[in-house]
Order: sequence, then C-alpha cells, then structure tokens
Amino acid sequence: MKHERITVDPRVMVGKPCIKGTRVTVEQILRELGSGMSVTDILDAHPHLAVDDIYAAAAYAADVVAREDIILSEASGAISI
Repeated sequence: MKHERITVDPRVMVGKPCIKGTRVTVEQILRELGSGMSVTDILDAHPHLAVDDIYAAAAYAADVVAREDIILSEASGAISI
C-alpha cells in the first residue's frame, strides 16, 4: 500500500498519519468530512491542502480499514472488529 501524499513521522503529530508537508492528520480530515463539511469547506479551512489530499486521506483510511481483522464470536454470533 503506497500513499505518496500521506506521511507517518513520530516527530509530527505524535506519528499520526498526516498529509505530507503539513500537520493536518488523516483523522482530522475524516472527522471534518464526517461532521458534514464539504471538500470545499475543508479546503477553505486548510488553504494549503489540495483536493487530491482529501481524496488521499480517504483512500489511506479505506486501506487501513481493509487490513483490519474481523473476529467472529461463536458464542453470541456477534461480530467484533
């Protein structure tokens, strides 16, 4: 999984994935999208970002979630992630 716009550096934002060259985390972008902000709203709030940075954050998050292990509980039939 190669994400050229995303960087992880323990010296920047305690190692959280960020848009390269910024201190804007993938988490922050996803939370802003999740709260209803549009891509335009996010770009207005962070003028140093590009549209492709927003899409890169979403793609990175999708790849992280895709790698998650899913454990099925035999006793309850519940799914734990």
